[in-house]
Amino acid sequence: MVNDGSADSTAEIVRKAMRYESRIRLISYSLNQGRGKALRTGFAAARGKIICTTDADLSYHESHLVKMIEALQRNPQVDFVVGSPYARGGRTEGVPWHRLLISRLGNKVLGFAMKGSLSTVTGILRAYRSDCIKSLELESDGKELNLEILSKALAMGYKPLEMPAVLRGRIRGQSKFKFKTTALSHIIFSLYERPILLFGLVGLFLMALGMAGGLYIILLWFNSALNPDRPLMTLMVILLLTGLQILLFGFLGTQLVYLRKELYKIQRENKTLQQRLESNLLPRRFFRVKRPAPRT
Repeated sequence: MVNDGSADSTAEIVRKAMRYESRIRLISYSLNQGRGKALRTGFAAARGKIICTTDADLSYHESHLVKMIEALQRNPQVDFVVGSPYARGGRTEGVPWHRLLISRLGNKVLGFAMKGSLSTVTGILRAYRSDCIKSLELESDGKELNLEILSKALAMGYKPLEMPAVLRGRIRGQSKFKFKTTALSHIIFSLYERPILLFGLVGLFLMALGMAGGLYIILLWFNSALNPDRPLMTLMVILLLTGLQILLFGFLGTQLVYLRKELYKIQRENKTLQQRLESNLLPRRFFRVKRPAPRT
């Protein structure tokens, strides 16, 4: 249980529960630092072979955790499970229509920006194999950590499984959802994952305008109505060159994304090698056998 600087009695309630259940552990710090920081803290402290995350407001029933663990146990080739109300067999209950519309639209856009064909990429209902989640170099402190995990995990070749889930509307408390902040972060992430979305569309649009201007100039020339004093030719050339340059920026950004994902794979290999070295060195360090002195 990670207590992310709560101002209420969360920590005290957890300490009372620890008296009856020895497996509960509390990690608490005084200042609120965001969902991403809390998740990263929990990942680092978790000891299990399978690590599950879920919302504290019980938007998803706790039985989903068991189902995700069983899914990983049945599918050894899968590295992590994503619970999704938008997958086939999933549904929502009591969620306001405007929140549902924003969520569906945001997940569609973000899902298009990253590979994996996942219908839900922003949800926190997930289960990871320990070696999968602990091999990721995570940095985000806010809600965008869920997107960062998917981006890096998919880039490093980890296999996902989407499991249908039931999302229930909040019964108590108020949501901290802010449309402007969330939408802006999602747009930035989409462009970060696939820069060709912005540069490609803008570049093609400008080049299309330039080509339309060229056809208009040819039409005027055939009708003997072309006025040499009008800067149509200059405008056409500027639009074509600008659109081509922006399009090339998109291709350059795509290559940089590819190189970044290759670096993620190298980080995974280095971290795996480091863990193997540590596991081989620990027994020698703590269980060293004293050899007898050589005979003279």
